[in-house]
Amino acid sequence: MAFTQLDRGLSRAARALVHEHFDVQPDEEVLISADGRTESALIDALVAAVLAAGAQPMVMSIPALPYQGTLADPFVPAALGAAAAASDVWLDLCFPYLAGSTLHDRAMQAGRTRYALLASAGAASFARLYGSVDFAALMDCQCAWVDYLDARAGATVRFTCPSGSDVRFTLDKIKLKRERVARSPGMHTVPGAQSLYPVLSSVTGRIVLHALFDEHYRPLRRPITLAVDGRLEGFEGAAAEDRPCLERALRRAGGGEGVRLIHFTLAFHPGARNTGRHFIEDIRSLGTNAIGMGLPWWEQGGGENHPDGIVFDQSLWLDGEPVLEAGRIVGPPGLVPLIERLELRG
Repeated sequence: MAFTQLDRGLSRAARALVHEHFDVQPDEEVLISADGRTESALIDALVAAVLAAGAQPMVMSIPALPYQGTLADPFVPAALGAAAAASDVWLDLCFPYLAGSTLHDRAMQAGRTRYALLASAGAASFARLYGSVDFAALMDCQCAWVDYLDARAGATVRFTCPSGSDVRFTLDKIKLKRERVARSPGMHTVPGAQSLYPVLSSVTGRIVLHALFDEHYRPLRRPITLAVDGRLEGFEGAAAEDRPCLERALRRAGGGEGVRLIHFTLAFHPGARNTGRHFIEDIRSLGTNAIGMGLPWWEQGGGENHPDGIVFDQSLWLDGEPVLEAGRIVGPPGLVPLIERLELRG
């Protein structure tokens, strides 16, 4: 059988994840969790990369979960939890992902596994995220964004989009600082996007969403407009099929105390595409802003309380200094050369 361009990119991506990102060592035990939507080529590539590292892979496949977070608890077998807590590395391809579930919380509390929230069913999507640019250069950008945004805590952030979004908030310190190499037990995510954490009470404005991940991920037939003044005050414009599940998700997100906006996102991965199907890839495509509502997935029990709304082609300023113009990164000056190094590979 001919070795295709996808095969080459997928193999390169699997090596980048296993060797460069997670530094998998000989004799480590690596759990790969998948669901009924996960493409076999992706699983095979990860297994091959784990074996090449001298480690021991184990694949566990479950039916695709109907929900994320603790809402998924009744659908997750206990055997998966035991394997997760006993693994050195856990590569989670499931979408909805297992982060935020009770099983995941217990595995994190056990303090052994390094968990990768990959949530990627597609081989081509994974190949773009981990194989389309030089991984070391991608991590240079990721770490530089963390340092820059952490140092700018207290700045006023404003972002807009062509559909009418216009939001301001005060930037808070970075909540989760990414490791260049994932050697510490705990949560780790795909590089290519950086969260901006607001001072919760400071968020005000209007947000126009064109995609949404509440109980499931989809592009929206009609945009949804959120009104925010410290808390989410309401929304309008939702199509008939979108309103009920968003309302349910927001009730869970508020916990009876109103819904806060907990993060915004700056995406910078030049190889990521807006697929309309692969959430983790879509929110890393240039100009995308994923906006988290409610409790964060990185806190216990937060998974089902964290719907994400998606804004495209954002422009963004910090204290009036331009950072993004219609999705194109124009600042800060020290970061632009790092972004320009991210050339796509064949």
